[in-house]
Amino acid sequence: MATLQDVREIALALPGTFEKVDGHRGGAGWRTDKGLFAWERGPSKADLAKLANLGREWPPGPVIGVRTDGLAAKEALLASFPDIFFTIPHFDGYPAVLVRLDAIDVDHLREIVADAWLVKVSRTVAKQWLAEQGLDAD
Repeated sequence: MATLQDVREIALALPGTFEKVDGHRGGAGWRTDKGLFAWERGPSKADLAKLANLGREWPPGPVIGVRTDGLAAKEALLASFPDIFFTIPHFDGYPAVLVRLDAIDVDHLREIVADAWLVKVSRTVAKQWLAEQGLDAD
């Protein structure tokens, strides 16, 4: 089980990342100069109403949103790990998933947050970081 503190530590350890509190929702978000890649995400009243109309509920526990590398990556995560990742109508057509922190282990969270960060960082920084991790940049 992961926590928001785990998300914070993982995200802020990535080069060029800073934390900013969202003025609209009040939750923390982690971003680079190229944009947001992970954020705290609670349900809005509209989210709850739409989910109820679909016969679904917002899961208990803390939730974050993370960017994905396109819609195919989003669908792969949703299909592979339905107990961890979910989506809501608000995210239809948007490359992001919601993550149940109480259902994901910290190592998997680290991988997901890093993948989201790679979408929102310059190619040069991404290649350098991947090389430092002993991973292939291509």
